[in-house]
Amino acid sequence: VQLQASGGGWVQPGGSLRLSCAVSGQFFSYYTMGWFRQAPGKKREFVATISRSGDSTDYADSVKGRFTISRDNAKNTMYLQMNSLKPEDTAVYYCAADGRADLGTYVGGYDYWGQGTLVTVSS
Repeated sequence: VQLQASGGGWVQPGGSLRLSCAVSGQFFSYYTMGWFRQAPGKKREFVATISRSGDSTDYADSVKGRFTISRDNAKNTMYLQMNSLKPEDTAVYYCAADGRADLGTYVGGYDYWGQGTLVTVSS
């Protein structure tokens, strides 16, 4: 399984970005998916997760109400819509996949990782 994250960039505070994660292979709908981020000098942290069907999601408290995770199983792609961005959202964002049946909110719960895409929020 190969994951390719894209969509990062520079945005002013209050702005929006949409990240994408394209997944190779034919079993995308079998994977629970997640977004994580890592700011400079900090540990990688959970951002959002979505179930195989897309019916269930969970978010870190710091992004609830601002970020929305979604997936399109027909396109083998997951998304993270980020609104009302803050400077503290600046980080490298990683997408992850795992064959688990439940939602995953911790780094160790995922077997497959993308290479990351940098999001910078500053004025």
